[in-house]
Amino acid sequence: MDAKVSVRPASPDLARLSPREIIARRCAAEVKDGEVVNLGFGIPTLTSNYLPKGMSVIFHAENGCFGFGAKPATLDADSDITNAGCEPITLLPGACVMPLTTSFGAMRNGFIDITVLGALEVDQEGNLANWAAKRNGHWWPGPGGAMDLCYGVKRVIAALQHIDKAGDSKVKRRSTLPLTGTRCIKVIVTDKAVFDVKPEGGLILREAFPGLGVEDIRAITEADFEVAPDFGPMRLGL
Repeated sequence: MDAKVSVRPASPDLARLSPREIIARRCAAEVKDGEVVNLGFGIPTLTSNYLPKGMSVIFHAENGCFGFGAKPATLDADSDITNAGCEPITLLPGACVMPLTTSFGAMRNGFIDITVLGALEVDQEGNLANWAAKRNGHWWPGPGGAMDLCYGVKRVIAALQHIDKAGDSKVKRRSTLPLTGTRCIKVIVTDKAVFDVKPEGGLILREAFPGLGVEDIRAITEADFEVAPDFGPMRLGL
């Protein structure tokens, strides 16, 4: 049964947010103090910009680093110190650098608490598709470390825009793209909504962007979903 809610109009502060910032801000709310956190390419890397002040986490880069910090100024960047997306990073006191094989071992064996991964599509069974697009009859480029993260990390957050360039929902009943991981997603964060994924499959709408109601989300979502009893506006840290 749909929850009856009242939604307030979007404020000027909300109106200025880009979809990428909305998603990154809301993903930051899923991170807890003291966690070991992996951030995937693209939108997920922005998550670190919006963690609450005073929160202490250990960031992991899949190419072989625990304990990296903020992006350095251009003149201070070192081409040998980057994340897996080749973006420059700094190493905090106590940081650990390791071979790629050791890093992937940590990813697959439960040493990371949460990962935020970008997605091309997700579906109501908690499946993630984030590596392939079909071009000229071929799938490319390849799944990379995301499949290891889907296998070994306790809490996988999928971060993606709600609809594609053609206006179609990217939150599917069943993903049409090659999967990176099956039944691995715990939370889906888009620029329009936040869904929990039930252990047995199925989505629960937890939050919507301020100004949007349940029926607004249904109109742009292919997947079926229930509505949380405490459904409310998206927490964006403003």
